[in-house]
Amino acid sequence: MQITETSADGLRREYKVTVPAADIQNRVTAKLTEIGKSVRMPGFRPGKVPMPLLKQRYGQSVMGEVLEGAVNDSTAKAVEQNNLRPALQPKVEIINFADGQDLEFAVNVELLPEFEPADLSAVELDKPVVEVTDAMVDEALGRLSKGRRTTVKVEEERPAASGDILLIDFDGSVDGERRPGMKGEGYELELGSGTFIPGFEDQLVGAKPGEHKTVTVTFPAEYHAAELAGKEAVFEVDVKELRQGQDAVLDDELAKSFGFDTLDALKDAIRERMAADYGNTSRLRAKRALLDKLAELHDFEVPAGMVDIEFNQIWERLQQELKAGGGDAEDKEKDEEALKAEYRAIAVRRVRLGLLLSEIGRRNNITVTREELNRAVIEEVRRYPGQEQQVFEFFKKNPQAAEGLRAPIYEDKVVDFILGTVKVTEKPVSVEELMREPEEDEGVAAAA
Repeated sequence: MQITETSADGLRREYKVTVPAADIQNRVTAKLTEIGKSVRMPGFRPGKVPMPLLKQRYGQSVMGEVLEGAVNDSTAKAVEQNNLRPALQPKVEIINFADGQDLEFAVNVELLPEFEPADLSAVELDKPVVEVTDAMVDEALGRLSKGRRTTVKVEEERPAASGDILLIDFDGSVDGERRPGMKGEGYELELGSGTFIPGFEDQLVGAKPGEHKTVTVTFPAEYHAAELAGKEAVFEVDVKELRQGQDAVLDDELAKSFGFDTLDALKDAIRERMAADYGNTSRLRAKRALLDKLAELHDFEVPAGMVDIEFNQIWERLQQELKAGGGDAEDKEKDEEALKAEYRAIAVRRVRLGLLLSEIGRRNNITVTREELNRAVIEEVRRYPGQEQQVFEFFKKNPQAAEGLRAPIYEDKVVDFILGTVKVTEKPVSVEELMREPEEDEGVAAAA
């Protein structure tokens, strides 16, 4: 076998590989001999079928298998002999082959870049943090209390005001005709809630229990039921009772309804949950700052093939968002070429950061353990309540799917390692500042 480098341009290498015809023939003969040991043909004992007959019967299929094996083996040899680190699967192009002739093919390889990670010991980052205060816990408790709100009858004789709740019976018509869905009995309507058609609730402000009201409204032009859109409707309304909302009492009984023994235990759980949520967001902000700094400190060539794959994934998602009516408003105003250039730059950043994190992880012996991967699978299973068994079986039957969870775990471990190396200063911020979404992309395409 002869391997000759024919081109070297940046991270791209091309080799011409020649496999002698004799080697190909030896492989074919060996394969046919192996087949002949077990094949049964009329008139011949097992293992006694003549080679010419074997070649006639199986030669074509064996040749295809042999060529594939020869190409794979030779490609691997070319990579090994030249100490190459392919970024992607090498591309093979057959140059020449005919029965009895040498096999010639070209191998195109795109390499991983060789680079030296910057010294990060002098890097300084701000990490936004939020302190969970008693007031924040009390506010969260208040939301829980409102979520368990009940209504009580107002004994005082007075007209209904905005915020009050009326218990009503109603029956509506359009053009004098009763329509389905326009009648109700014993309905609790909070005035000012915007639950009913615009204008309906306003006309019941001032009503008293026992009164009958005729309410005339117009359905909005964009109403979901096209046959009612823009039509005038008349509702006959009987006010049965005036009620007020009453938040649940903040006590141990409320806590028990959420699965806690005491109100203090519920408060502690709320505090811990808020601290964990804000802590996760804080880490994400610190990670973004770190990635921005890493991108600033490194500018090495990246494999074009990896960039193409990353860009195509980004572009496909963007097109799906735009087709669904989503996407960034600014993106919709840009011409396609400018938009592609912008997102290709994002793809380059992602690939470069991914390679950098992989290299830092490799140099510091960072790996993903089987236990960590199993935990990730369990977490993924929990994301599908009621379908846990099916999802678990999917991962069990498709090990490659579980392996797909390895990259984000690896990336997080490397990021945490770097955050433990650089100088991180915690910066107290408000909840609004912490939760404010960053404007730019922060993705990484890391390889474990």
